[in-house]
This record gives sequence, C-alpha cells and structure tokens, in this order.
Amino acid sequence: MSAPITPRIDLIGLVVADMAASLAFYRRLGLDIPPTADAEPHVEVPLPGGLRLAWDTIATVRSFDPDWTPATGSRISLAFDCGSPEGVDAVHAELTEAGYTGTHKPWDAFWGQRYAVVLDPDGNAVDLFAAS
Repeated sequence: MSAPITPRIDLIGLVVADMAASLAFYRRLGLDIPPTADAEPHVEVPLPGGLRLAWDTIATVRSFDPDWTPATGSRISLAFDCGSPEGVDAVHAELTEAGYTGTHKPWDAFWGQRYAVVLDPDGNAVDLFAAS
C-alpha cells in the first residue's frame, strides 16, 4: 500500500479580460512582472514562500473549456500586507487615485487590522491590510 498523497497549494490563478490592464494593477502592488508579459496569454510569477500567482486570458481558458463564462461577483480575493495602518491608507489612495474602484475605504476592523478593499480590472476583490 502506498503512502497517501498530500496535495500542496502551488498556484492561484486569475482569468482576465485584459492582460496588460490586470498586470499593471498587480505591478502597483509590488509584483515583479516583466513588461513583455502584457501580450502573453498566460503569465506566472513566483511569490515568497514558493506559491505562484498566474493570469490567463479568457481566450486561453476557452481554448480548453469552450463553455466557460465569468461568474457574477467576486469569488476570490487576494490580500496584500501593507506593513502599517498608514500603508493601507496610502496604497488605497494610490490605487483609487489611479482610477481603480475601491469598494471599502480603509477602516479599523474589529479583528485588529487596518483594512480596505479595491477591485482589480476584472472585479476581483483585493484586500489591503496591516496590523493595527
């Protein structure tokens, strides 16, 4: 009898309507994504700890799942630690001033963090947080 297999999370994938617009947003959050990736149908970047974040265009997903359609509303969120409560406020201001939609202005959450939420170009919730 073989040993049980323990899966390990390795990649978080996002489906995007406009690769360049999505990557521009995530570059503003500090991800090192080369400019040449803007024209690619699939992009991956390594994250600290070995996890990877990936983006696929709608056309790429439909190449193997022709019936794929976007779901209504955000079903995933990514959370970025901004280092301090002031960092949350600053990153939120920078993103919303750049034209991205903020759904929740920075607030002091009851669980002890400064928190805010901004949408990426595809409507995915991106949480900004720091310990209070």
